[in-house]
Formats: sequence, structure tokens, C-alpha cells
Amino acid sequence: MRVIISGAGQVGYGIAERLSQEGIEVTVIDSNAELVQRVRDTLDARGIHGHGSHPEILAQAGAREADMLIAVTQVDEVNMTACQVAHSIFDVPIRIARIRAQNYLRSEFSNLFARDHLPIDVIISPEVEVGELILQRMAYPGASDIVSFDDDQVLVLSVPVAEDCAIIDTPLHQLTELFPNLQAMVMGVIRDGEMLALKSDDFMMAGDEAIVSVEKDQVNRVLSMFGRKEELPDKVVIAGAGNVGQYVARRLEESRDGISVRLIETNRDKAQQAAERLEKSIVVYGSTLNDEIMREVGIEQCQMFLGLTNDDETNILSCVLANEMGGATTIALVNQAQYPRFARRLNVDAFLNPRAATVSKILRHVRRGRIRGVYSLYNGAAELLEAEALETSPLVGKPLKEFKFGEGVRIGAIIRGGEVHMPNGNSRIEAGDLVIVFALAKSVRKVEQMFRVSIDFF
Repeated sequence: MRVIISGAGQVGYGIAERLSQEGIEVTVIDSNAELVQRVRDTLDARGIHGHGSHPEILAQAGAREADMLIAVTQVDEVNMTACQVAHSIFDVPIRIARIRAQNYLRSEFSNLFARDHLPIDVIISPEVEVGELILQRMAYPGASDIVSFDDDQVLVLSVPVAEDCAIIDTPLHQLTELFPNLQAMVMGVIRDGEMLALKSDDFMMAGDEAIVSVEKDQVNRVLSMFGRKEELPDKVVIAGAGNVGQYVARRLEESRDGISVRLIETNRDKAQQAAERLEKSIVVYGSTLNDEIMREVGIEQCQMFLGLTNDDETNILSCVLANEMGGATTIALVNQAQYPRFARRLNVDAFLNPRAATVSKILRHVRRGRIRGVYSLYNGAAELLEAEALETSPLVGKPLKEFKFGEGVRIGAIIRGGEVHMPNGNSRIEAGDLVIVFALAKSVRKVEQMFRVSIDFF
């Protein structure tokens, strides 16, 4: 498979890094020579200096033989033009574009991206992707991470295991005895900085971060098991009135009556713009690192604080201040992968990486086989996959206990005919089932092989 990536920034580099590690032939284009050189020096990928929407540059990148173009520069119009050129001149089969301006994405303009106009197969909007993840996280504040796939019947939670958790040091196979009819499965843990897949005889330890698949209707029950069930917030303060902050505030206004939302923004023009666009939310001009400003927005009564500025350090430190001044549950938007490792010591409750969210969304369109959803965990140490089982899959028809998955693969749930089944050794996967799979990075290829169709898609 050959993939061209236009844009070598954080998202483009992250995609190239993941794909090149999997043996996919990747070429990265960028107008910044330093970013191109970084690709050449650090990745097993080609780097080309130039504009990704120019026909001669795309030709140099091998567009005539490419299977996919992923346009993720900082400029929407460049991404759209690159897709148009890739389609009209080079007939690239699949075209993905990152589009940030929400005006392009309004429903009345949806025909803009039809094949006869701007032929874009997949549109990635980081603000929407990140905003939806934040809203989902807010719905279950006891979890530090939440993954929802397209079927929307099974969620995968990342849940801290505290010392007072009632189910630590309990073999996992006993959980069904302790909690009858429990539709949940502990698939792995992050322990001492390492991602581990767990077997039925293993157990969780204090300090772990458990990775749990659960039927959506039983999420609150699972959080209660871990001692993490919390009430939905009525008072929310958001640091940052940019695209993400405004999106979250607008959705909260639409979804819940009586909720109090206040935004703090350091840029006067941006604060004024947000105040004009939002109907019910209050926008305050100032710094979230200023005690007086934080008191002005009522941080003492705030139940949830979201650090959504463009600066990682501001997001982390404002979360720390919010926690100290009012004890709010905090979520920080963090781009640098290394920050969550030490920021947890500062009592920041949850983190969200915009790059990881975007990369995960794009990966599902790159996978071979019937892989319908992909989500990267812990900076790529493991992946969650939602796959459709075909008749040709070696998994179909056998009891799971007879199939050798290896050390790094766990089946988290089987969805059949709209019903969720938690697997055990006697479970059988049937053709047409949707299967939620947890796989360490070294085992992802094996999972793809399990669900591969007889003829490659590309």
C-alpha cells in the first residue's frame, strides 16, 4: 500500500510514524524544509519539500501509483485543493482531508464535497473529533478515558484503580461470580508505565489504569465497582474560547437545560467573538492562571474544569489551580505525549491528545480487512479495534479457547444482531459479528490478519 501525506506537522508526522512502523510505503510532503528533513532523519519514509497541492510535487511523490492521499496541512484550502488534484489528475482512489473551519462543514453546504465538486472521501475535523471526545468524557467523569466505536453499543473505559478499590487482587474470572450479569471485560492495564494485556487468572493492582470494555447501559455500574461513579456536572468552566472551547460550550448549551458554562479567554478579540456566538454561556476576558479571574467565574462552585487552550502548560497548570481552589474534576487538552506522565502527579484527572484523536480516526481508513474502528492507546503502545468477522476469518466457528491469540490480544466484546455478548473460552464468533479487540502494538498485524478479506481492499 502506498500513502502520500501532505503536511508534516504534528498530525502528519504522527500518521507517517505509525504507518511507516507497519511497513506501509509513506511519502510526506511539506513546504517547510526543516519538517521534511525531520521525516527523512527519523522515519522510514520519503520526504519531499514542496506544496502538497501542486501537481508536479504530487507526481514526484508518486501520486500515479498511490492508494491514498491524506491532506493534513494547517490550511483547509490547501487540503481541499490537494484532494481535487489527486482525483482529477492522478485518480488517487481514497482522499482524506483535515478541515478545521466549521463553516465548510455546515449541513447546507454538504454537497460541496461530492465527487463531482470537491472529491473528498473522508473529512477530518479535529475540533469536532476532540469536542465529541470531551463531551463523552464529561458524561462519565469517573473514567480517565473513553472510547466509543461506530456501533455505539460498547464503550471502552480507562479507569484508575485506587488502593480502596474493592476488586483489586481479585482474579478477573471471579468478577462474573461477584457481579452477576456483568457485561464488562477487563482487557488490560497500564502498570508502572507499561501497557499489559491480562489473562483471566490475572488481577488488577493499586495504581493500575484498567482498560475495560463494557456495554453502554452498564457503564455506571462498572464505575461504581471501581469506586469512580460521579454525578454529571451542572457548573462547567472552560479555559480557552477557541474552536474547541466554543464547540463544547455550544453543545452543552444545546444538550442540557440549566447547565452553567463559563469560558475564560486571554485574547480580547477571540473572547468578544465567542461572546457573540454563544447564546447562554458567559465569556470572561483574562487568564486562567489568575486567582481573581478564577474566582470571578465561580471556580469554588465549579464541578468540572476543562483546559482547552492551545498551550499545554496553561491547560495543565490551570487544571491544578482549579483543583486547588475548588476541587473540580479536571480535563486537560495536551499535545505533548510526555506531559501526562508527570501531570498525573499534579492531580489532573484526565488528558486528551488532539493528535491521537485525529490519527486514530485516520487509521481506520488505512487498515486492511474489515477493521471498522481503530483507537490508539498510551501513545501507540496498544490499539482498540472494532472488526467485522467474515466467513473467511479463521476465528469463525471455533470456541475462543481453541484459538491461539498470543500474549498481546484480548477479545473485549462480541456484538451480534444488536446484542452484546461478553466472551469466555466457550464463546464462538459467527460471520457478521462485530468484535471489539484489544491488541498490544506488536500484535496489531496479527489482528488484521484474523479479519482480513480474501482479496485486499487496495
